[in-house]
Amino acid sequence: MKKIALYSSSRSSAAERANPAEPTNLQKTSEQPQQSPSGQPTGHSPRSGWRSFRERYQRPLWVGAAALLVVLTHVILNPPARQITQEDIESAVLHTLETSTLPSPAAKAYSVIQPSIVRVSRMEPGPKGGQDVEKGVGTGVVIVDRGIILTNLHAVLGAKRVQVVFADGLVSAATVTGSRPEDDLAVLQAEKIPDDLVAATMRSTADLSLGDQVVAVGFPFGIGPSATAGVVSGLRREFLSPEGKRLLTNLIQFDAAVNPGSSGGALVTMRGEVVGIVTAILNPTNQRFFVGIGFAVPIENAAAAVGVPPF
Repeated sequence: MKKIALYSSSRSSAAERANPAEPTNLQKTSEQPQQSPSGQPTGHSPRSGWRSFRERYQRPLWVGAAALLVVLTHVILNPPARQITQEDIESAVLHTLETSTLPSPAAKAYSVIQPSIVRVSRMEPGPKGGQDVEKGVGTGVVIVDRGIILTNLHAVLGAKRVQVVFADGLVSAATVTGSRPEDDLAVLQAEKIPDDLVAATMRSTADLSLGDQVVAVGFPFGIGPSATAGVVSGLRREFLSPEGKRLLTNLIQFDAAVNPGSSGGALVTMRGEVVGIVTAILNPTNQRFFVGIGFAVPIENAAAAVGVPPF
């Protein structure tokens, strides 16, 4: 019995030595994959893989979805602008013309010249040497932004002191620096001027025609500045001044209303350009009020009184 047992043991050892790399039945059994009770190999299921993917990328996915929603909302609420066509522009202009009241040509002319119009006062000493009082009112036009003003000679003739009031309300004394009696013109220099003083634009009367629209701006009876509109009624007229008994020539006749106090004011085109300095009215009676005929000195003569080229 002992021999048999030894023989069997020795055969087994020899077999193991002949196949040293071959695993035993025990080893083979232990290395086989485990199976589930249903007979399928155990391992990671597809459901557990999706759960792992979702847990890992859930936050980035939500952020991306929110960003996409914001972009889509912006596109819906703010569609790209349509290119404007000429038809759109014409339609908008037509709508504006139909629904808006535009300023009249006279209103636009007044707005241009108004900053250059000044009130001119002839001042005299008050009673018993008191404060000076206003004895006469006229109008002036700033033609150089250094405070050089054109007015009528008869508006300041004999004045003890001349005072001007600019469009912005600044009051200043002024000195008569020149005169041209043949055209009833005087040149004033203001002692103080506004910082933003605007000089009037002058225009040649060479192409002025009867019927052209004009606006007269001044201080009739001290009221103003006032604007009246009319047309050019004649050119190269003559008028005998009742104040100075001078014959004025080469005058512009117009029918825009003017009255005492308008003297020295501006006669302007619809573009606000000065073509003349208002100087006189014609009335067959001795009354000093307007009956439809006014006269202005052409701006060429007025500029010559200052000694500067008008254009």
